[in-house]
Parts: sequence; C-alpha cells; structure tokens
Amino acid sequence: MNKYALVFISFALPSFVSAQTELTPNDMVKKAHAFVAAKNARQQPATTVQDIDNFIALLADEFVDEHVRYNFTYTDKVKLRKDMVAKLKDKVVHSKIDILDIMTGANVVFIKMTESGKVKPAHLDNEVEYKKTNVVSLEFNSDGLIKHIRRHHG
Repeated sequence: MNKYALVFISFALPSFVSAQTELTPNDMVKKAHAFVAAKNARQQPATTVQDIDNFIALLADEFVDEHVRYNFTYTDKVKLRKDMVAKLKDKVVHSKIDILDIMTGANVVFIKMTESGKVKPAHLDNEVEYKKTNVVSLEFNSDGLIKHIRRHHG
C-alpha cells in the first residue's frame, strides 16, 4: 500500500508545485493600480498607440470586458485595440481617474473610482464634461492576467 501512495505522490506533486497559487490581496491591489494607471494613460491629450498596447497587455488572451449598464461586451483583443485606436481621433481636454476604494476576493479585485474629464468626441460638435463614480471588478487567470472585467457605470 505504501508503494502505491509513493507512486501517486511522485506523479501528483509536480502538478501541485507547478500550479500557480492564488494572487495575494497585495498582488491584486498592485494590479488594480496598474489597471487604473493604464486606463488613465489611454485617455489623455497625448495618448499614444503604445499606451493602448500597455493596457491591452494586462488582458489574458481569452478575456471578457463587460459594460454591464450598456449590455455591451468585448471578447476580442484585436477589435478592442482597433476601437481604442479609433478613439485617438477624439480631442481630450483632460481626463483623470481617482481610486476611492479597493476590495479583494479570491483572484478578483473590486475598484470604486471616480472618472472625470472633458472630451470632444470626433463624431460630436461639442465638448462633453463628465464626472462619475464607477465600480469595476477585475478577475484574474492563473497567470495573473485579467480574464474578466465587469464595468458598472455610475
């Protein structure tokens, strides 16, 4: 009987050791700040395609970016990047994101943040000023990349 237990352990142990453990709360708080910084960087007057690529790099290859209030979802990085690059045509006067609170769970982080800014979308004649509080959840895969974003717009 001991032989069988030893054989089982010798086969099972490598898979347990190689499997990544859950992210720590501190890891997720850092990732939340990185997400907000990347999101903020891609919404500035001097935003570049590199800023967009930095944001996209935070996402897993298979991801869901869900805008709950608008019943809209992205699941394709190429489409998401294309749409973000198209938004570079918008005139951004200013844009700012302030983190109000962060709460962590099992491989998920919730961010309460206030977004404010003034933009002139390319398809509109007037500038739009906004200030809103949103809640975003980021769920991570075993590699620490974002696999699911849920945006609850205020």
